[in-house]
This record gives sequence, C-alpha cells and structure tokens, in this order.
Amino acid sequence: QVQLVESGGGLVQAGGSLRLSCAASGVTFSTSAIGWYRQPPGKQREWVATSSRGGNTNYADAAKGRFTISRDNAKNTVYLQMNSLKPEDTAVYYCRLEDWLRRAYWGQGTQVTVSS
Repeated sequence: QVQLVESGGGLVQAGGSLRLSCAASGVTFSTSAIGWYRQPPGKQREWVATSSRGGNTNYADAAKGRFTISRDNAKNTVYLQMNSLKPEDTAVYYCRLEDWLRRAYWGQGTQVTVSS
C-alpha cells in the first residue's frame, strides 16, 4: 500500500523559510513523478511544483524563484524548500505521487502558516 507522509510545516514569519518533506513507501519512488500542491483557506487546491521521473522540475509562477523541489531517491523522499515566505503562502501543503502506471496518491497534508 502506498503511503505518503508530509512533515515540516509550521508557523513562520513573513520572509522566513521552511523545508517540507514527504516520505513515500510502498512504491518504486525512482520511477514516480512527485509534486507539491497547496490549498489556501477557502480556496481550491493548486499546483506548486513537480519533479518528473527524469528529475526535471517545474514550478507554478507563485513558487518560481522562492521554492525549490528536490528528491532523494535513496530515501524515497521529496522536499520543498520554501524561502521568502509570504502570508499568501499560508495553506495546507500536500505531496502527490504518480507511479509508472500513472496512478496518483496523495499525502495527508501539512499546515504552513505565514504571519505578517
């Protein structure tokens, strides 16, 4: 059974940094695409960044220049380094994994709150 467990969320002041982690189990991580999404309060879930099976990365405009997605295939873990955080980055952050059969799995989410 595939499990994704996010961690690293919390409360931070504007301008600060956080590093989110998502540890995967029950799946061949190295052949999976994995990304981060977020859901701000009262809004729909939105895409933040993706690391493809080949290691290419893509970012939403809101994340470009401030967030960095990286993966450690040996640890079955993906990270999201978030710098220069803004109050509008406040959201529940989810990781999403797509395996080689293109089946999608979601983590339970981790709360990020940025105070002004």
